[in-house]
Amino acid sequence: MKKLLLAIALGSLCATSLAQDKELKVAIDPTYEPFTLKTADGKPAGFDVDIANALCEQIKHQCVFVEQVWDSMIPGLQAKKYDVIVSSMSITADRLKVIDFTDKYYNTPSRVVVRKDVKYTGPDSIKGKKIGVRKGQTALKNELNGAIKAIRGNGVYKKMNDKYFKFDVYGS
Repeated sequence: MKKLLLAIALGSLCATSLAQDKELKVAIDPTYEPFTLKTADGKPAGFDVDIANALCEQIKHQCVFVEQVWDSMIPGLQAKKYDVIVSSMSITADRLKVIDFTDKYYNTPSRVVVRKDVKYTGPDSIKGKKIGVRKGQTALKNELNGAIKAIRGNGVYKKMNDKYFKFDVYGS
């Protein structure tokens, strides 16, 4: 199975607005703890939010978070409701046809999880079972790729990683 990388998805044609106002509208789905969530007072929080804030700081932009339901992430990006998606999005062939991605900011290999009483030996062993799944801008992409490398190198990423995980979520 192809290894999935999680990345920041980028929209097209947003460079002009970014150069003018230095705001970066960041789409998040705050229902995916510990990556995105809302605090008791309604503020966005989590690993993805911390990553977005660190990237914005690195590229000297102001993050403005836009809450979006997962199924509308890509259409909202295409409609220019926001500039980027920082919400644990895997790179797929279909997504690459319509949006661009930066370098990964963490890795989560795909896994099949079943009840203890189910013997999983491969796709055929769950045939007939119901399963559940969660469904460029070149200049900005390059700027964010540089920011990812910078926060990985300056220790900011490690602090965020250690705040949420007991292992290196970035992987190799």
